[in-house]
Amino acid sequence: MNAGSNPLLNLMPVILIFIVFYFLLIRPQKKTQEEHKKMIAALKKNDEVVTSGGIHGTIMNVKEDTVTLKVDDNVKVEVQKNSISTMRRKASE
Repeated sequence: MNAGSNPLLNLMPVILIFIVFYFLLIRPQKKTQEEHKKMIAALKKNDEVVTSGGIHGTIMNVKEDTVTLKVDDNVKVEVQKNSISTMRRKASE
């Protein structure tokens, strides 16, 4: 064993693995979370959305933490804003 080996050289593989994980996993996940937050903040009446549970509906009312979805004629469901996973179509389209 070489007594004069550089300890930084021994840590280089761990540092490289962390850098790879950052660019392949952490950074894209943060970007996805930011896009979801923007979508949640932009929700408005008549937007068609899909919840994380798979319920398709049209937004009838937007509150601070919840939205009321019209699922069918005479069927309305109130769900948390965070449970909305995607927006199918915007109201202006």
